[in-house]
Amino acid sequence: MTVYEDLMWRGLIQEISSPELIEKLNNGGMTFYIGTDPTADSMHIGHYSSFLICSRLAKAGHRPLLLIGGATGLIGDPKPNAERPLVTKEEIEKNAKGLTAQAKKIFGFECVNNWDWTKDINICDFLRDYGKYFNINYMLAKDHVKSRMDVGITYTEFSYMLLQAMDFYYLFENENCELQVAGSDQWGNITAGIELIRKKLDKEAYGMVMPLITDSQGNKFGKTEGNALWLDENKTSSYEFYQYLINLEDSMIIEYLKKLTFLSKEEIEKIEKENNEHPEKRIAHKALAHEIITHIHSEESYQEAVKISEALFSGDIKNFTAKEVEMAFGGLTPFEVKEGTNIVDLLVESGVCSSKREAREFINNGSITMNGEKVNDLELVVSKDNLIEDKYLVIRRGKKKYYIGIMN
Repeated sequence: MTVYEDLMWRGLIQEISSPELIEKLNNGGMTFYIGTDPTADSMHIGHYSSFLICSRLAKAGHRPLLLIGGATGLIGDPKPNAERPLVTKEEIEKNAKGLTAQAKKIFGFECVNNWDWTKDINICDFLRDYGKYFNINYMLAKDHVKSRMDVGITYTEFSYMLLQAMDFYYLFENENCELQVAGSDQWGNITAGIELIRKKLDKEAYGMVMPLITDSQGNKFGKTEGNALWLDENKTSSYEFYQYLINLEDSMIIEYLKKLTFLSKEEIEKIEKENNEHPEKRIAHKALAHEIITHIHSEESYQEAVKISEALFSGDIKNFTAKEVEMAFGGLTPFEVKEGTNIVDLLVESGVCSSKREAREFINNGSITMNGEKVNDLELVVSKDNLIEDKYLVIRRGKKKYYIGIMN
């Protein structure tokens, strides 16, 4: 299977700018780039799906460049329905450093920053050398501009297309970069760069976009209650990643395996067969979680996520480390644990129970566990000996309701 055939089988190509690109993709040897603006200091799972294409092309003998938008990040790519809030230069610079380090660690990409070739261009040179090559009617016809015509678009956002086109032109001239790869929402900006190169240099450049990865309802992949799944383990733990991936809808899981892993066609078809025969084992979900988490974090992080998940399912957390407590219960608001507090008083003070009477009933019914051990003594006094690594106290009421305490 050729590179192009593999990408098509995985559903990773929505559009290419020219049929000539197919042969070039299969032959190897192209320099190409993908860009991202440093609006945060970490990439999220939406970046991951696009960047995996770059890794696939790199394995096929192409040279990837990751463009960090130190300049374009100051402007902001037009959103479909509103203007993006401007980010300070200091924040952009900080985020750019974070993204560069992360990209090199996870993907091994060579990174460039468009601030380096944009910062010294004055406005008159920009308009004369680039602006004169763009017809307003041509720009207005782009989907991401048309979508904003009813609510309005500022000149700042309108100019973003020119800056991205200039990036492609610069990299074509200075890095022999022939191809830009991106999500489908960047098609208009990519073709603008192709046109600029053709008009200024009379040479051919290429573009390729992949469909945005969504769930069956069309919602962006990786959004959980309004929050992104960050690739930085300090922002999104491996356990949180695991929980998200293991609970993905069954109807989409094979598509995600194709788009988000390096597993071969034969391996994915084998997993699909086993998954259909034993859907209760969630074989495909576990394979997806293993491939993604080990790639962005490590095998150790994946095993830790599995351990936490299995322990929480069984209710046996007595062997948890402090780090595992933080991963598992990071979303809970902790309560304060005071040395020498009676367990009944603690249950009431922490909000686990509404009254001492209720606390006694839960304890007598065997419904309270403390760090994985069932509490059956109404006179128990909580001390440091009861804590996980002298810090955490995890209380479970019933089968699934958890509370976390901290002794300072």
